Amino acid sequence: MKTAKLSTLRLPDLRRIQILVWVGLLFTVVLLWASTSFLTDRFTTEQREKSLQRAGIYASTISATLQRNAYVPLMLSRDQSLIYALITGDYRATSSRLISFKEDLSAASIILMDINGLVVAATEPRDIFVEEERPGFFIRALRESATVFQALRIDGKINGFYYARKIEFEDESIGVVVVEVDLQRQENFWRRSGANVVLSDSTGNILLASHPAWRDTTLQDLLTSTYRPTTSERLFGNEDQSPQSFVHINGERLLVSEASVGFLGWDLSYFASLEDAQARVNAFIALELMILAMLAALIFYLISRKTTRKSTEIQAESAELRRLNRRLSNEIEQRQRAEQMLETAEQSLEQASKLAALGQMSASVSHELNQPLAAMRTYLAGARLLLQRNRTEEALISFQRIDDLIERMGAITKQLKSHATKASGNAITIDLRDSVASAMSMMAPQLGRIQVNIVRNFPDHPANVVGDPVRIEQIIVNLLRNALDAVKPVEDKRIEITLKVGDVVTLTIQDNGNGIEDASTLFEPFATTKKPGEGVGLGLAISAGFASDMNGKLTGRNATPIGALFELQLPRAPAQ
Repeated sequence: MKTAKLSTLRLPDLRRIQILVWVGLLFTVVLLWASTSFLTDRFTTEQREKSLQRAGIYASTISATLQRNAYVPLMLSRDQSLIYALITGDYRATSSRLISFKEDLSAASIILMDINGLVVAATEPRDIFVEEERPGFFIRALRESATVFQALRIDGKINGFYYARKIEFEDESIGVVVVEVDLQRQENFWRRSGANVVLSDSTGNILLASHPAWRDTTLQDLLTSTYRPTTSERLFGNEDQSPQSFVHINGERLLVSEASVGFLGWDLSYFASLEDAQARVNAFIALELMILAMLAALIFYLISRKTTRKSTEIQAESAELRRLNRRLSNEIEQRQRAEQMLETAEQSLEQASKLAALGQMSASVSHELNQPLAAMRTYLAGARLLLQRNRTEEALISFQRIDDLIERMGAITKQLKSHATKASGNAITIDLRDSVASAMSMMAPQLGRIQVNIVRNFPDHPANVVGDPVRIEQIIVNLLRNALDAVKPVEDKRIEITLKVGDVVTLTIQDNGNGIEDASTLFEPFATTKKPGEGVGLGLAISAGFASDMNGKLTGRNATPIGALFELQLPRAPAQ
């Protein structure tokens, strides 16, 4: 009876232990399933965001390279030495000239072709057009007035990326300048960094790829998914994670992220490995298993109280867990500090940008108000003399002119504010002859101090344009002021002002000074050859911006045989 009693006491304990074991196993399975599903979703999402950022960076790099090289043919088409070589047929120094351009512009190669499509000079001693003597971009460049682009294919494979623009002399095409964009450098960078990247056009043809074998196929063929969920994924319910976002390439499962280059419908595809995300999931699952094992060991220790050795093992495992927690906490703190430093740097950069914009705006205001202030100083001096001589009516006229100048200064500051906010101003129909007369009146004090011969070539009929009268006068004043500065060291000072009316109205101001030293920086802000205190280099930059806002164009070049010539073209007003 005593043994039976002991047995009846032990059976409930055994059942309780069995129930606890089954409950623990069920809890473990549910926890592992939920954890695996949640962590896989989370880490895959993080990997997708990083991949999208990386794809965006690569796409921005490609776009920046294309944009930087897009302006090179326009600059080279205006190079006088290339024009002279095409006219005379003397190409002895042309290749070395192109090589110097290549080194400065970081282009892959530069080629000069005559009107017949023959390569007359090149930076590389190789014939890149073996299969096609007259490439498609050569024919398109001769037909179009703008720069053309083409990804040249030979035998169905990409051979290079080219910008081309025709070179004209006296409105006749005399040749074509071709600039090869160096995208191979970016492709080599992808290959060295181990990234899986492809660049495709709007039709899906692969243009660049980090793996050479990928360039022989299309993006559609490369992205054909062969994804099949594994047994563990089917078990834990992860097989519905957008299979179309994954591909298998060479047996490896990759996450696909795409970014638009913003050029001719090009797209960049970045394939990210999921090994890191899977490793992190495995690490967390292992950590959960460790914790569960510790809990199970603790429970069995409390139930059985068998040995102190089990307690020692559990304590050791607890210490390891605390070490891992501290390490994780340190990593979190380091990442938070890095994020704070990045936020501080972004705020500093934003503040610096604001200060730079404020400085340029202040310089613009000072530059545009100097002329009216100088005129006011002259009129005030004249009015003071007239009052001393009791010539009150004439003094009132001077004061009226000063009042007009004050109104003009207010208009200028308003226009400068409009220019800073990219406003277009008030476009009305005005006679450009009246604008020139107003600007000449504004410049009367300077013209009176300098003995200069002003030659006017105006039509008898109105030269009506559509634009903002204040901005047009500011442009003319800036051009006249530059012309006066240019003729100061010349004995026989001469400024010629010409108005021509055609499809557009063209105002030409030509001086006989020393000409333009550096035409490449002519319209850049703060680019000036004047001495300190005489100018800040904003006049032409502001004037060019005003002309562009009014759908016009301001250009400058050296005149023949001497001097500088500036042309302002504005839309002609429709006939009323």
